Amino acid sequence: MTGDPLFADGVDWGDIGIMGIKIGVAFAALLVATMFMIWFERKLISDMQHRIGPNVAGPWGLLQALADGIKFFFKEDLRPANADPLVFRLAPYISAVTAFVAFAIVPIGGVFTDPASPGAVGRGGTVTLFGKETILQVADPPVGILLLLAMSSVAVYGVMLAGWSSGSKYPLIGSVRASAQAISYEAALGMSVVAVVIAAGSLSTQSIVAQQVGGTWWGGSPDDWFLLTTGIVPFVVFLISATAELNRPPFDLVEAEQELVGGFHTEYSSIRFALFFLAEFMNVITMSAIMVTLFFGGPAGPIFFGLTWLWPTVWFLAKVLAFLFVFVWFRATLPRLRYDQLMSLGWKVLIPVMLFWLMFLGLRQLVVDQGWSTLQKVVVVLGLSAAGLALGWSLLAAALRAAKRNTAGEYFEGQDPEAVTPTADAPTGSVPADRALAGASPGEAGPEGES
Repeated sequence: MTGDPLFADGVDWGDIGIMGIKIGVAFAALLVATMFMIWFERKLISDMQHRIGPNVAGPWGLLQALADGIKFFFKEDLRPANADPLVFRLAPYISAVTAFVAFAIVPIGGVFTDPASPGAVGRGGTVTLFGKETILQVADPPVGILLLLAMSSVAVYGVMLAGWSSGSKYPLIGSVRASAQAISYEAALGMSVVAVVIAAGSLSTQSIVAQQVGGTWWGGSPDDWFLLTTGIVPFVVFLISATAELNRPPFDLVEAEQELVGGFHTEYSSIRFALFFLAEFMNVITMSAIMVTLFFGGPAGPIFFGLTWLWPTVWFLAKVLAFLFVFVWFRATLPRLRYDQLMSLGWKVLIPVMLFWLMFLGLRQLVVDQGWSTLQKVVVVLGLSAAGLALGWSLLAAALRAAKRNTAGEYFEGQDPEAVTPTADAPTGSVPADRALAGASPGEAGPEGES
């Protein structure tokens, strides 16, 4: 909270009261937004699929999410006999709390303009509440981006502990798969955030938004957004990685809907089951707000006919709503990936692309800081980037070829891999590969006595 001017002259009871109000309002607003997101997704997908959707509970079905929540409260809370009591109860709260803490660093309002601009009232994104100047976010730590990445990492524990503590092998297998997916895409997501940090020169979300304001009368143009200044690639990687982190289609392999059980939350019921899905929808809103903050100028936007305190929040909500629509659009449009395709996309495409792009952005920032000429910029940035791309691509291709050879000959050392590959119409046990895996050599009788 060091970036909040509310505490610039010390802390008194008034400051603590304002801080409590901000926390309470942020938490209530996030819960209401989560209920809206559930209704919005159901209604929008039903429109895309020519269905009616929720239309009974409340006007236009707006109270459907509230009705579902009340139903979950009154359902029986079951716990398996072999479950770990403490961890089993704790896991859902870990998932929900991390989503709210990540949202706490997002600025949702305040005027971000140049003081020299006509009609501007300040650039720091501050507002006045009860006679005290503050920012419209719960906290602005100087390492806000690191807090975001930390919460993204801790959220994996909620999934992993839920599967482990259930005392059943199926939730455990589901949680391992979910953790592998989250960790794989967290690497690419973190590197896309580093690209924004390089451009902004700060880890504070308030400062990142301020850096995207160009000083025009209406709060900056899209040319100043980090979406363009970082080259669009980090945003695309962030969007794909965030979709996988959120377990949203086409990466929704965590729930394992195509299988007989529901993944890591198989043994959960009642309100604990609801907490996992509350956290999931809450994370969608939080991640949309993070994308708006990092790449689209946050709450910065035009201010018309007064109401300077209102317009930034309106623009912020409009941008977030656009991303919520995109996530629902993904779900209604894209087919689910296979798990091997999911992991290949993360490790073989997104991470190498972001490694190269970070090198490119770092070199570009270096030549700008050094004040080199245009020719030097072109030679250094493009030359070294091309060399790094060629080297990285060569190493990746060599690693993939070695992995393919090792996989083919892992169990049949000294044999021709082609000789032990089953054909499409060969029955089980009729080829050398099946016999070898069953413990018999190709010339010996198999486990059932066939020759």
